[in-house]
Amino acid sequence: QVQLVESGGGLVQAGESLRLSCAASRSRFSMRAMGWYRQAPGKQRELVATITLGGTTNYADSVKGRFTISTDNAKNTVYLQMNSLQPEDTAIYYCNYKSITWADYWGQGTQVTVSP
Repeated sequence: QVQLVESGGGLVQAGESLRLSCAASRSRFSMRAMGWYRQAPGKQRELVATITLGGTTNYADSVKGRFTISTDNAKNTVYLQMNSLQPEDTAIYYCNYKSITWADYWGQGTQVTVSP
């Protein structure tokens, strides 16, 4: 079992920045990839960004150039730096941990709200 503790959500105005953090209870060497997904009201959960154990990143087209995913290996933590936030980025953001056995673990979610 992997516990994921998220932090960093909040309310900001359009154009501002936030940084989300997700600390995993298991060593990153048990990990295949970590990432962030989001779910807006009335919409399906969608991928925002992922990063593999080897450091390969993947971003949704809607966030490319604005969001950056990174890891702190010593802390088993993944970050999502979100710049130039827009109202359409408003959603609950979920941290995801995909183990080397392809099991999926999810954080509790953190609310990000961007006002116009």
